[in-house]
Amino acid sequence: MEYRRFTELPDVGAWRLLGAFEGHEIAHSATRSGVIALEGITVGVEEGIPWGIRYVIELSSDWHVLRASVTDHAGTCVDLETDGAGSWTIDGKHRHELQGCLDLDLEASVVTNTIPVHRLALSVGGEGQSAAAYVRSTGLAVERLDQAYRRRPDAAGKTRVEYRSPRFGYHDTLLSGSDGLALDYPGIGARIC
Repeated sequence: MEYRRFTELPDVGAWRLLGAFEGHEIAHSATRSGVIALEGITVGVEEGIPWGIRYVIELSSDWHVLRASVTDHAGTCVDLETDGAGSWTIDGKHRHELQGCLDLDLEASVVTNTIPVHRLALSVGGEGQSAAAYVRSTGLAVERLDQAYRRRPDAAGKTRVEYRSPRFGYHDTLLSGSDGLALDYPGIGARIC
């Protein structure tokens, strides 16, 4: 089966974080001069400790990360830049261990999983790897996270993508809307608008 193009991203979306974290995420999207911008805030509580982060992520029109800025509730900020081919600088310093990472994943975000879903553009049955620069919600540490995606047959007009993160022992099927944004990310979050 051929790849089905996603519709345009909505101006805004919102998710309830469930399971791993309790909280909410709101994200705005816009495209200007061929650059896709995702700007959002996610707040929550993990093991009784509240946290919050703001993010701005810029992507090329083919969904390759260009740069991002992530700021926590205490004002700590991390700036990430990549050449789109897997070479990263974090706060201006090259990070060799991130070599080959094409995606960005924020620990406390449902939205960032749409980056590889769009970039990989998988047909039903297709599989793809997604090494990501992974930003922790507390402390904003940036680490490498290897992930895998496999497109499953659509169900009731919704896109189904099997997601696997061996490092965290996570394996489940994400359900996305026609825009490619997660509707249901089991154990992580659910879209509320």
